[in-house]
Amino acid sequence: MKIPPTLDMIKQLIAIPSISCNDSKIDQGNQTIIDLLANWCKELGFKCEIMPLPNYPNKFNLLATLGSGENGLVLAGHTDTVPYDINSWQFNPFKLTEQDNRLYGLGTSDMKAFFALVLTAIEQLLANNLKLQHPITIIATANEETNMAGAKALINQHKSSYALIGEPTGLKPIRMHKGIMMEAIILHGKSGHSSNPNLGNNALEGMYKVIGELLRWRERLQTIYYNSAFQIPIPTMNFGHIKGGDNPNRICADCELHIDLRPLPGMDLTELRSTIRQLVNKSLQNTDLDIEFKALFGGIPAMETPVNSDIVQVTERLTKCPAESVAYATEAPYLQALGMKTIILGPGDIEQAHQPDEFIAMNRLQPMIDILTQLIVHYNTIK
Repeated sequence: MKIPPTLDMIKQLIAIPSISCNDSKIDQGNQTIIDLLANWCKELGFKCEIMPLPNYPNKFNLLATLGSGENGLVLAGHTDTVPYDINSWQFNPFKLTEQDNRLYGLGTSDMKAFFALVLTAIEQLLANNLKLQHPITIIATANEETNMAGAKALINQHKSSYALIGEPTGLKPIRMHKGIMMEAIILHGKSGHSSNPNLGNNALEGMYKVIGELLRWRERLQTIYYNSAFQIPIPTMNFGHIKGGDNPNRICADCELHIDLRPLPGMDLTELRSTIRQLVNKSLQNTDLDIEFKALFGGIPAMETPVNSDIVQVTERLTKCPAESVAYATEAPYLQALGMKTIILGPGDIEQAHQPDEFIAMNRLQPMIDILTQLIVHYNTIK
């Protein structure tokens, strides 16, 4: 039973490119990194299942389980990174560089280093003869940075009682985050000479009505939904992109609007998308404009783990920090859908995620190992 030292594992993980991108020319598979993690898990006695993602060649999840029974603990994360701009990096993104008590490299903070810390904690516990009363499962996913395909593929694949996702939180537990969805609204009218409005059907004027209706709806949502635990305590809707027409003296035949909606916990994405479409149709009655809807991003639900949940209370005690909320989204809703009480807690900093010269502070490594060790012990002593 032997795995590499912690820094060697981080070095090897960082050296393997595993970029997720909607641009197929940039997108990469993650099989090499999944195989590496599986080999280390097997060294520790884990039973490993490598799960191909349907419709995504060269994309895989790893489910590695040690022990058996109920009330298990899942330690989860994603193996992919975002793309990078080499001209903005001082360091080699794929070579772990130690400098000024920091470890630089693409994925150090978000979130490859987490897996090395998990394996280190488990190796130390096994070396000290920990007798597992409940199973430990390591889940490593693909495509978190693009469409959550890896997490979505876990449905009906695995069930445990508790889960910790090692996203970068600065060693603070996170029990809530907002959701996200993005929608395109496209109107098709008829062009014509601007001297006579009757010659055409102006899609831009129709979009003016749509925007007014959606702004009124946003105001109603922000009156109904409020959660003081969030820095921005209301749901937000951003009008981020609009295009239409080509010349001042031509009636605008086509207009397209892109919106971004960030719901609070308790707001259902399917219902929100349905309401948007109903309101758009209502605002354009009797205009004879053709309406097209396109889901730019299917969405990630908001998540909330109750403050009195055991995993919230335990991680608050271990970190000496109250559980907080964040505006960014994670894989947590998909683990919750499997019945797991889920907390987000990792050693990196969100300020480093997706940034040039991404790093993780070295003084975060041992505290995270300690937290993981105590968490595993806790869930092997409860009945």
